Amino acid sequence: MLEAKRIEVAYGQARAIDGVSLAVAAGELVCVVGPNGAGKSTLINAIAGLLRLKSGTLTFDGADLARLPPHRFIAAGIAVVPEGRRLFTRMTVRENLEMGSLVPAARRERSRSLDRMCDLFPALSGRLDVPAGALSGGQQQMVAIARALMAAPRLLLLDEPSLGLSPLIVAEMFAIIRAIHAQGVTILLVEQNVVRALEVATRACVLEEGRIVKEGDRDSLLADPALRRAYLGVPGAEA
Repeated sequence: MLEAKRIEVAYGQARAIDGVSLAVAAGELVCVVGPNGAGKSTLINAIAGLLRLKSGTLTFDGADLARLPPHRFIAAGIAVVPEGRRLFTRMTVRENLEMGSLVPAARRERSRSLDRMCDLFPALSGRLDVPAGALSGGQQQMVAIARALMAAPRLLLLDEPSLGLSPLIVAEMFAIIRAIHAQGVTILLVEQNVVRALEVATRACVLEEGRIVKEGDRDSLLADPALRRAYLGVPGAEA
């Protein structure tokens, strides 16, 4: 479905993504984990069309995304939930969700999609006419995810969905991500919470300093002593 080959992204002379190759097949939930500053958000923004590639190729169902203007990514079937949510805080929850269904195909299904979002996020169903800025952080993250789903994407990009949330809400958020994936949506997740990300992923990559240094299925990465020491706080390889 999605294939990145040796992509590079730079901010001026500073290279943030350095020769990353990544593939996501239809039906997968792939996570990219790594420390702060590894380039995770840069990677997701490049795949979402928000940052241009310096080099490399990026294709979606065989189509060259590098030639596509950013506003066409949603119509192509890709939606992003950005880091920090980026809601229209003075607009109501309903208005924020409707903003996610502006492309013609999604607009025709707007009413049914809104009903589905209320089923998926019961906490929002009674707050549709409340300004998004009046919601809790967890509820705002739900709105951000629901807004992206209103576009009926085939590929959902999630950028640090647990950021700034309490442990209880983080657990709820990842349960929602698992439910979305179970409904058939392909997901690429970038996340600093390695444990939670690997719990829901079918496959994972470790990004460090703009490069993928490890990749594999969830179990093999969780069993990797170096990864356990670096990201899970396990002091010994035998732990």
